[in-house]
Amino acid sequence: MLGSTHVFGWPDMLNNKALLFGCGLLVFIIACALLAPWISPHDPYFQDLTNRTVPPFWYEKGTWLHPLGTDQLGRDYLSRLIYGARISLLIGISVAIISGLIGTTMGMLAGYFGGKIDMLVSFFVTTRLSMPVILVALATVALVGSSLWIVIMVLGLLKWDRFAVVMRSATQQVRSMEYVSAAQSAGASTLRIMLTEVLPNVMPHLIVIATLEAASAILLEAALSFLGLGVQPPLPSWGLMISEAKSYMFFSFWLIAIPGTALAVLIFAINLAGDGLHQVLTPGERA
Repeated sequence: MLGSTHVFGWPDMLNNKALLFGCGLLVFIIACALLAPWISPHDPYFQDLTNRTVPPFWYEKGTWLHPLGTDQLGRDYLSRLIYGARISLLIGISVAIISGLIGTTMGMLAGYFGGKIDMLVSFFVTTRLSMPVILVALATVALVGSSLWIVIMVLGLLKWDRFAVVMRSATQQVRSMEYVSAAQSAGASTLRIMLTEVLPNVMPHLIVIATLEAASAILLEAALSFLGLGVQPPLPSWGLMISEAKSYMFFSFWLIAIPGTALAVLIFAINLAGDGLHQVLTPGERA
C-alpha cells in the first residue's frame, strides 16, 4: 500500500534471488560496457577483408585471436558485441529518463490536481495509446533521419504513457494520506508537497516502471536498427549487427545468434531486476 511505513534494506534485497541474479547480470554487462576500451581485444571498427566471417573459437576453423569470430567485413565480433552493450544501455537509460520525466510530471499533476488537468492528461494519454509506438517511430525516423540521438529522442517522446498512468493512480492514493493533508494545513506550497511528500512515496512505482521501459526501449531500438532506421553504421548496435548478418544466417548463423543472445540476456536481466525491485519496494502488492 502506498504511504506504508515498510522500511526495506539490504536484508530484503539479499533475500530476493530474482533481484540478485538480475542485478548480477546487469552489473556484469554494465562493467563490460564501461571497460570496453580496455577489455576489447580489437578495434571494433577495424576491417580486415581477408578474415571475413571467421567462426567462433569452438568451431574447427575458429581462432582465439577472434574468440567470437568476425563479421562480414572482418571486424572482431567480440569487440563489437562489447561496444554494442554501450549503445543498448545508453538508449535504455536515456529513454527511461526522458519518458520518465515527461510521464511522471503529467501523471503527478493529473493525480494531484484532478479536474480539468486530469481530463487533459487523460486525453493526451488516450491519444498516445491509440498510436502504435513502432509505427510512429518508424514514420518519424524516416522523416527526420536516423541517428543514435534521434532514436533516443523519438522513443523518449513516445514512451511516457505508462509513467503517466501509473503515477496518476499512485499520486491520487498518496494525496489522500494524512501527512499530505498535514503539509497542506501547515501552509506548504504545492510544489514542496509534490516534491517532498508525494514524489518519495511514489518513487518505488517509478523505479519499477523505469526498468520496464528501459527494456522496452532497447527492444524497440533493436527493431528499428534491424529495419535500417535505427542506429546507423558503423556504430555496433546489437540490432544493427543482427540486421547486417541476416544475409548470412544460413551459413554463418552465429552472426545473428551471438548479438541476439546478448540482447535476450540483457532484456531478461532488466526484467528480472525490475520484478525483484517490485517485490522489495512494494511488498504490499505481491501476488
